[in-house]
Amino acid sequence: MASNNMKRYKKAIAITSLGVFSLGIFAFTVNDKFFEINKNLDIFHTLYRELNTFYVDTLNPEKLMRAGTMEMLGELDPYTDFIPEEDMDDYRMQTTGKYGGIGAVIGTRGEWVIVTEPYEGFPAMKSGLMAGDRITEVDGKSAKNYKTDQVSAMLKGKPGTEVVVKIKRPNAAGGEDDLTVKMVREEIKIKNVPYYGIVEGNIGYIRLSNFTERAGQEVRNALMEMESKGKLKGIILDLRGNPGGLLHEAINVSNVFIDKNIEVVATKGKIPEWNKSFYSLNDPADLKTPMVVLADGGSASAAEIVSGSLQDLDRAVVLGQKTFGKGLVQSTRSLPYGAKLKITTAKYYIPSGRCIQAINYAERNEDGSVKRVPDSLKVAFKTRNGRTVYDGGGIDPDISVEPERLANITISLLTKNHIFEYATEYRTKHKKIGDAKNFVLTDAEYNDFVAYVSKKEYDYTTRSEKVLEELKKTAEKEHYLSEIETDLDSLKKTMMHDKQRDLIKQKPQIKSLLEEEIASRYYYNTGRTEASLKSDNELKAAIEAIKDEKKMNELLAKKQ
Repeated sequence: MASNNMKRYKKAIAITSLGVFSLGIFAFTVNDKFFEINKNLDIFHTLYRELNTFYVDTLNPEKLMRAGTMEMLGELDPYTDFIPEEDMDDYRMQTTGKYGGIGAVIGTRGEWVIVTEPYEGFPAMKSGLMAGDRITEVDGKSAKNYKTDQVSAMLKGKPGTEVVVKIKRPNAAGGEDDLTVKMVREEIKIKNVPYYGIVEGNIGYIRLSNFTERAGQEVRNALMEMESKGKLKGIILDLRGNPGGLLHEAINVSNVFIDKNIEVVATKGKIPEWNKSFYSLNDPADLKTPMVVLADGGSASAAEIVSGSLQDLDRAVVLGQKTFGKGLVQSTRSLPYGAKLKITTAKYYIPSGRCIQAINYAERNEDGSVKRVPDSLKVAFKTRNGRTVYDGGGIDPDISVEPERLANITISLLTKNHIFEYATEYRTKHKKIGDAKNFVLTDAEYNDFVAYVSKKEYDYTTRSEKVLEELKKTAEKEHYLSEIETDLDSLKKTMMHDKQRDLIKQKPQIKSLLEEEIASRYYYNTGRTEASLKSDNELKAAIEAIKDEKKMNELLAKKQ
């Protein structure tokens, strides 16, 4: 009996010793980590003190510390960010979609900032501001050589306050008119759904561009309004270029098309409090109408939760290209002096159980670049109907459609702002046009555009033209120019002829962009969207998919 008690006693000591030993390892590991943190904070504090005391020039403490902070965060993912107090208004605007101002998109052209598009229904539009207007003064202060963010800060302010803007507006005679515009600032709420409407075959189309507050309600309202005018034969939800936003709005948008009490997304992080499942809470608006989600490489975060959950639940077919692959969740933490830290706290997982994060920021190459998840490490998951889907790199479309590639000449015309400026000139000469859906630029008008850009610089290819110019300069320096100038001029004319030929060759693409830009001059963003739908090949593919009931059923059916 004593022998058995002695064995149990020795066993208990062994277990206790093992536990203490393990605890000691754990304590050592934790203490070692905190020692490293304290050590490096001490080094950093001492380093700055020495710099501040002995560096030859006076230091700017805020600038220097900000640089150190941003460099530190640069070692993490690009979504973890420091937000100083002075930038909090811009951050709140990103999450709420609200700010106090006049409601206009602005951009820089040379020495000046111009209006590129007024928002419908807000002070800029109501006061008559137009795209192409050059802002010369704001409240008596010259805006010359100001950057876009500086002019934006001048135009923003408390709703109800007045702002006086002086502008120069192009006129039909080729000159500019001086105008003074007084506006009362309002709370500007940028729409999450900038456009919706019925397209071919009584199919409803909804473009969702953001996930700020009320995104789900806006989608629901758009759908209900279209359905009130007649039974829809299909729904197209356009998430192309949507960078995401609020997590709960992604759930609300998904909930429009799926039943209540369905898990839409789960988050998993290092801290247990971030391990949560999020369910649809409301009754759906539509469970059965055939549905296609348009997505592309610009669809990210919340847009991927929606497209991925609707794919995993076999509620919709995803059409387009692979999405961006951002499966990271950010939260904000308060810092002293009104600042915030936006920090990645978790990864999200959609209903099949897959995480669609494409880049592993924790593991970097020797040069500091990040790694994408290789195809060989991707894991297969199953949708509700048993279809195979994969993690590790965004949402793969059920129907792949190659995006239209812009020709080099088209890119140059856009970046040089010739399409924008021609649309502004067109507006000065045409007081009105027909509705945007049916607006078509005539051949004569397109030829007018060709003549217009023939006087403009839009070098887009041809290094050869630059080489030719350098050759001409070199020949002049070396006194050979008189002998070869005729040949050089002939070669230059040949190159220009190629540009003219490209304007004809790429006419359908350039003409479509011109029609969109011109339509926006009269009907703002609504007009731009309606004009763009005519030549949208991915939209056409979505319409054809919805019309092919058999194909839709096969795509969503359980694979044997």
